[in-house]
Amino acid sequence: MAFAIKAAVDDPRARTFAFVAQKTMYGGKRIAAGDIVFVFASENEGGRGLIARGVVTSAQAVARKRGVVRQTPRVSLSIRRTALAKRSLGRSELKPLTDWDDGQPATELNFKFYRQATNKIVGISDKAAAFLNRFF
Repeated sequence: MAFAIKAAVDDPRARTFAFVAQKTMYGGKRIAAGDIVFVFASENEGGRGLIARGVVTSAQAVARKRGVVRQTPRVSLSIRRTALAKRSLGRSELKPLTDWDDGQPATELNFKFYRQATNKIVGISDKAAAFLNRFF
């Protein structure tokens, strides 16, 4: 399984990325060292969408807080960049794709990242991973 993360990114051309206590959804809590991950610089944080592909070098679940009944699982991870995106893919390109049942990989990404616009780590289908690989 491949993963994607949408988060604040200080240096889009960095060779490594570190993300602390990131929210997970859609299977994102299963991310582990060795997994492929696509990095999106969050437009909410001034980013431009898809910027890199990499390999997870470490992933550590964050302990849940005591006394809080409903908590979204969080993970801290480090990623080694393996490629920089050559084409743009972000909210503006994905936003028109709202037929949630059309089976298209771009619609899957729009649903997982932009229907609820918070930053997060998500699991993605093989079809979505193949689609994203075309941007490198």
